[in-house]
Amino acid sequence: MEDNPLHEVYSKFRVYYYRDVFRRIQSRELSLSTTEAYCIEVIGALGSPTINEFADFIGISPPNATYKVNSLIKKGYLNKVQSGTDKREFYLEVTDKYFKYWNINKKYMDIVEDRLEKSLTPEEFELFNRIMRRVSTEMMPEVPIHTGPEEDENE
Repeated sequence: MEDNPLHEVYSKFRVYYYRDVFRRIQSRELSLSTTEAYCIEVIGALGSPTINEFADFIGISPPNATYKVNSLIKKGYLNKVQSGTDKREFYLEVTDKYFKYWNINKKYMDIVEDRLEKSLTPEEFELFNRIMRRVSTEMMPEVPIHTGPEEDENE
């Protein structure tokens, strides 16, 4: 396999995340199955999707998505919020319980970001962030990611 730094970095983040999820599931710190953990991550990343948008994004049937969503609601990680304009439509919103879980996962990203900021010059760090934003917006348009509440403050 050709040396690809982007693949290597992605793999390290992914494996660290999987290790953390499995550790917390086994210690009963996380009241979710592995599949539920991935589903709540997707819903959180999509912002406030409808059940159909969530189902379409991950490629499952709406009834299967509804089953998964109802389980996440029952466990307190998710709420359904009725649309103000169309009373038949509901949006999925993650709860504070999700953000407590998500912030645990975010800690490793923060550690890596701190290491980057300390090892790069301010100009290099700004360039790195510009490149990463461009990769996210221009090179990965099919993945509409909402990264969390702090994103709204910076926009």
